[in-house]
Amino acid sequence: MKRILTLSLCAWCGLGWAQTAEELLTDGRNTDNVTTFGMGYDLKMFSSLKEINKSNVKRLVPVWNFSLANDMGELAQPTVYNGVMYVVNGNWTFAIDVATGRQIWRTPVSYERGALRMTAGGAYIRGAATIYSGKLFRQAVDGHVQALDMKTGKEIWKTKFGEWKESYAGIVAPTIANGVLISGMAGGDRTARGFVDGYDPETGKRLWRTWTVPAPGEKGSETWPNKELPDAWKYGGGATWQPGSYDPQLDLFYIGTGNAEPYNPKYRAGMDSLYAASVLAVRPKTGEMVWYYQFLPNDSFDFDGTAENIIADIQVEGQPRKVLLNVNKNGFVYVIDRINGQLIAAHPYVNQNWAKYIDLKTGRPVLTDLLDRAIRGEIIDLLPRHGTNATLSAYNPKTGLLFLNSWELIRVLKFVDQKLEIGTGYTGIETSSKIPNPAAYHIAMNPLTGKTAWKIPLQDFGVSAGTLATDGGLLFTGKLTGEFIALDQDSGKQLWQFKTGSSIVAPPITYTYKGVQYVTVLSGRGGSVSGRAVGDSVPTGGSVYTFALMRE
Repeated sequence: MKRILTLSLCAWCGLGWAQTAEELLTDGRNTDNVTTFGMGYDLKMFSSLKEINKSNVKRLVPVWNFSLANDMGELAQPTVYNGVMYVVNGNWTFAIDVATGRQIWRTPVSYERGALRMTAGGAYIRGAATIYSGKLFRQAVDGHVQALDMKTGKEIWKTKFGEWKESYAGIVAPTIANGVLISGMAGGDRTARGFVDGYDPETGKRLWRTWTVPAPGEKGSETWPNKELPDAWKYGGGATWQPGSYDPQLDLFYIGTGNAEPYNPKYRAGMDSLYAASVLAVRPKTGEMVWYYQFLPNDSFDFDGTAENIIADIQVEGQPRKVLLNVNKNGFVYVIDRINGQLIAAHPYVNQNWAKYIDLKTGRPVLTDLLDRAIRGEIIDLLPRHGTNATLSAYNPKTGLLFLNSWELIRVLKFVDQKLEIGTGYTGIETSSKIPNPAAYHIAMNPLTGKTAWKIPLQDFGVSAGTLATDGGLLFTGKLTGEFIALDQDSGKQLWQFKTGSSIVAPPITYTYKGVQYVTVLSGRGGSVSGRAVGDSVPTGGSVYTFALMRE
């Protein structure tokens, strides 16, 4: 037995464990590796691989499956480096052999169990296993960020970023940008004040903190009622609960912020409430906020601004522009100049009734009477409840099409009085949902013009899975009922499916190993949206599924 163990360990001795900044910057060029969330710093969720394509996808079969020993949900994207796949969830960190699906190591996440009350879905992770310089970085639900040794899984350092009893939770994977580990936080529907942190990845020492709600006297504090309601800013929201994107040429990190707290604007005097429901452009080395764009001043509908900011270079009126594409929870797709934050375009992608349109000159929405009616005490039907929700979209730079999964849910909302109790829910609303038919869509659209290329209705449930586009003309995504599917990018027609054991709420990836293309996705119901949608009709239980073409 001792000799077998020695041989097993030696099999890994030749693997490289150190990752450089260059390998992160060039993610996608070496198709054997997937080193960053979103298939690249730009979060395009696009791969140039095309061995698996429209003509042969029917031959796609599972080659291995791996249990993740977890019932709280699989929301993360796998990371692949030098033949090893790294997977994170709320309770474990895994290293898996890409070739065989066998476990190399696994490390449990140590956290205070009381912290599970701080998130609607318990312990889970959005993003991916973050790797750099031989270390794997992740968060724990009780408000810690930590580093593990990639070779052994042993903890190297652990730093507390927030007190869970005050509503701070760790559910978002950090990002390495210009050598700095950038990490956000959750607590968006509770009594948290948002921030984003920068850490030394070697030691875990915090280098800077940028608050997303300004204190009195700081820039932006004039948008809070510091005289009439002097404590409002302390519990003002602006959580940073989804990963950011990074432009190395501009050296800007883009991070979205969550809703203002509470939703009921009475407790914020109906003011703009910066920097909630915004995208921030931040210098990785210092945390300096270079610019911001607020999607919805005085966000009173829980629309957030946390959706991923896809980096793209497009032609606007015949001129090249560096832009961000944002599929916002409020039902609009935004095109924003990523150099200065100027709004270029905004188009609805779902049915919505809260805004007449987005004014391109001011960047502000022109509201309907819906908010005023709610403030007067009416029960309103708000469209959408969430047009999308932490669901990665894909952008094909060759066709200029954006592929997204939408929800058409209606929120029934009434503003109510809210008592401030630290560490508890802090929304100021009573709410429920209405489910129309269709409940959701797969959509392909031009983000600049708003023109829809195709729109495929989903009758039962919306889709919470991320979307992956490939140069083989395929679009991979998954359903809450457990099917992993491939669509035709040209038409939206479903070409292939495989039934997994639980809901798919994670983004898929594709990569090569020894010249063969593989596709991997995590399956496992989790998170508040999927839980509300399907309930116990779909079992929990996390797994990794890896697919390749069956040989002819």
